[in-house]
Amino acid sequence: MIGRVVFLLEEYSMKALLDGLLPRLYPELIFLCVPHDGKGDLERSLPRKLRGWREPGVRFVVVRDNDRGDCADLKKHLRGLCADRPGEDCLIRIACQELEAWYLGDPDALAEAFAKESLRQIGSKARFREPDEIPYPARALARLVPQYQKIGGARVLADHLDRWRNRSPSFHAMMDGIERFASRPTFTHRP
Repeated sequence: MIGRVVFLLEEYSMKALLDGLLPRLYPELIFLCVPHDGKGDLERSLPRKLRGWREPGVRFVVVRDNDRGDCADLKKHLRGLCADRPGEDCLIRIACQELEAWYLGDPDALAEAFAKESLRQIGSKARFREPDEIPYPARALARLVPQYQKIGGARVLADHLDRWRNRSPSFHAMMDGIERFASRPTFTHRP
């Protein structure tokens, strides 16, 4: 049996994406997305939320943008904020560099979502071959798709992102983590 997974998120656009994407990719997954007003808000609230959550069998996934930082240091920092929960019921995932890198990792999804066939070709350009290495993916996406809006774009892309064709390693780490995390038997956390 799969218990509920609570996603503690840096921003509302990640909630918009996951609310549409997860039911499509993992129809059995029972989840709740809790967005925050940026990384500071997320980090301040993590210890309190993790300590106070009393639902038996719940597991947590903390998701934050890397924003050109050091991934290993950021994960260590977030793991420290989650110290009240055992590692087996708290997963940390980093979007490198920003959520928009996940979109740039699937040019076909961009072309389908925004009805712009030329977007299918961006993956062949050196600048877009490694989406997690793009320093400012949100800016790059805004140049490619001027009508792009963070929350609306997340909603429309949730219907088109493909689990297997996406070239973003951090997107795959997120999906692999969710699969492993959600498939383990449920247990009751004892404080």
